[in-house]
Amino acid sequence: MKKILEDVRILDFTHVWFGPYCTMMLAELGAEVIKVEPPWGTIGRLGPGELVNGVSTTFYALNLNKKDISIDVKNPEGLRIVKELVKQSDVVAQNFAPGTMEKLGLGYDVLKELKPDIIYAALSGFGQEGPYSRYGSYAVVAEAISGHTYATGKQYDYEGPPIPMAGALGDLGPAMYAAFAIVAALRHRDKTGEGQWIDVNQVDSMVAFNCCSSVAYNLIKESPIKRRQNRTRDPTLIWGVFKVKDGWIQVAGERPRAIENLKELFDVEEFTQEVLIDKIKDMTRMEAFKILADGGLPCAPIYEAYEAIFDPHLQARDMWVEVEHATKTKHLVPNFPVKFSKTPGEITSASPMLGQHTSEVLKNLLKMEDERIEELIKEGAIVQWKD
Repeated sequence: MKKILEDVRILDFTHVWFGPYCTMMLAELGAEVIKVEPPWGTIGRLGPGELVNGVSTTFYALNLNKKDISIDVKNPEGLRIVKELVKQSDVVAQNFAPGTMEKLGLGYDVLKELKPDIIYAALSGFGQEGPYSRYGSYAVVAEAISGHTYATGKQYDYEGPPIPMAGALGDLGPAMYAAFAIVAALRHRDKTGEGQWIDVNQVDSMVAFNCCSSVAYNLIKESPIKRRQNRTRDPTLIWGVFKVKDGWIQVAGERPRAIENLKELFDVEEFTQEVLIDKIKDMTRMEAFKILADGGLPCAPIYEAYEAIFDPHLQARDMWVEVEHATKTKHLVPNFPVKFSKTPGEITSASPMLGQHTSEVLKNLLKMEDERIEELIKEGAIVQWKD
């Protein structure tokens, strides 16, 4: 195999952040991901993010390597087409509210009759079952109930208000669990021939990510944040965010040998926070980073996301790839971050326009003729994007 998942086809009914990031990771490992959208498009096309060519920048970021078909599943003929595509697929992924796919006639009980070994990944906020399962969720909701928001806002000031995490990690973290679970289910199917239903939700995943704090509480019967608060106020601790001439750097200095190196470098008997502040205050981020990192102290310049594009290390690691969009524009996207010696992940295409591959998929998988496709377009059952 050139790509580890090149023999896997995924019907992707996901939208916004959580689901699309999951299926994009699988697409970058070679899976054929066919994104299924209604004729009016999924809500992720309109936000969050600025609109470029009428599409949210977030959609551009989270749907690389995917094909896109536009089908109205509320149209009987559209529903029939989707069911035929299920028979040709290995995985169905969706992140609608629990019960939505069942109302559309596309629940697991229906689809496993069509394809007994189908892997059906149901992604949601609170899970498919439980007292909160019917409640809506976003990343910040999962971050809040799992303890991440509280810790983010109170790490250095115990009396301060909680601050939401940046970066929608309450979506992207659970998406990694979902991708991992799908690959595990594929592995099980390889061995047994059995498909299965997977329930992955944001809240359970974020609780799992916060394992160190919850386990610490169970062991010491005290909030670990209070202990960390006292620790971070220790003036002898070389740890935290420090100001430099053009911004800030993050220092994590729990390496005694590095402290000894820096004592010698700066010709001081004790290397304290005050010494560090004085020595780096007139340096740039990169100057401070280089001198401290070369001394063995774990640290990094604090970037805004776009600044990482220009970092020489990330460029040397090939972490940025230029893609050409269907609108003939080009832009950079992050590369697949894991290096494989045999089956590398790869970015092969930009995020698709609505219905960009409808005709291609129906012709290739369902052997549908051009005349029939044109009839379905006129009936409103499908949409084909035209350049």
